[in-house]
Amino acid sequence: MSRVEARAVRKAYGAVKALDGVSLTFEDGSFSALLGPSGSGKTTLLRAFAGFVTLDSGTIAIDGKLVNDVPPHRRDLGMVFQNYALFPHMTVAENIAFGLSVRGAARAAIAERVEAMLRLVRLEGFGARKPRQLSGGQQQRVALARALVTRPRVLLLDEPLGALDRRLRQEMQIELKQIQREVGITAIFVTHDQEEALTLADRVAVINEGRLVQVGMPGEVYERPATRFVAGFLGDANLFEGRVAGGRVAVGGGAIATEDALPTEGAPAILAVRPEKVVLAADAAGLDADLVNRLEGRIVQAVYAGSAITYIVEAGDRRLIVFEQNRAAAPLGPDTAVIAAFAPRHAVLVQP
Repeated sequence: MSRVEARAVRKAYGAVKALDGVSLTFEDGSFSALLGPSGSGKTTLLRAFAGFVTLDSGTIAIDGKLVNDVPPHRRDLGMVFQNYALFPHMTVAENIAFGLSVRGAARAAIAERVEAMLRLVRLEGFGARKPRQLSGGQQQRVALARALVTRPRVLLLDEPLGALDRRLRQEMQIELKQIQREVGITAIFVTHDQEEALTLADRVAVINEGRLVQVGMPGEVYERPATRFVAGFLGDANLFEGRVAGGRVAVGGGAIATEDALPTEGAPAILAVRPEKVVLAADAAGLDADLVNRLEGRIVQAVYAGSAITYIVEAGDRRLIVFEQNRAAAPLGPDTAVIAAFAPRHAVLVQP
């Protein structure tokens, strides 16, 4: 296990700033996600850790030792790619053993270590098969075993589950997290999938346009987004833009109360409210007293998704997204008059 640090790292490709002064620390034994849209710089940062990208400036250290000038094969890192990158002509066992073989390990030691890895990724008895004889999830587990077999200090994963279908990806998320805990290795993975980041990571670093936007525990980043971008990228959010007036944020059609410290009177402000924090009711009598933010509107669309329903509510000149668990006998239909209500603690002040 190891501690990984990036300090003020910069990398540009012509006029494009892939990394623009990013500083991050990944603690020993942590499982961290680099989350962001395509082209945000997250993969460039991961490849810089691996030594595949030469930085323009800044430093990368592992266990306090600078590794900027250390070649990839001497950084003692394991890497798993999205496309598995298995050798098709080799068996599963030979693929897993590859890293030990090139290091000149003894044959008996290699065999013992490969069997241990097969048990770890739950592929006992699959050693003689070729990659083409495995499912996508099994191939990804082989790639994971190959990355771990040399006992690296850090495990890097580049969109590790991106090639799998939704159901298999969800299953592999659970397995990957369990394996990481069993091994206890420091792991850093890149993803653009918000759900995957929240499910797998102990800590999420959101990157956009080469800059670190926010970092924190999954619940912190989701519940308390720091910026408008984070609120919109990490799930859905209803945004209320207005100006501070009398301790609230005045918006078209009313004023929104929040528990956050607001700027000075008259200053612009943006509040974000997650769709699942909004409650719909036919009248005010059905609402709890703490739901003081209330907007009258009508349902314009109801999207049924089995366990949950997404409502689009038109309230004045704005449209709200509302998520509700599917507990009612039937979903509310279009053109139903409702009150959309939420508590001040769920209206989060975000930066532009």
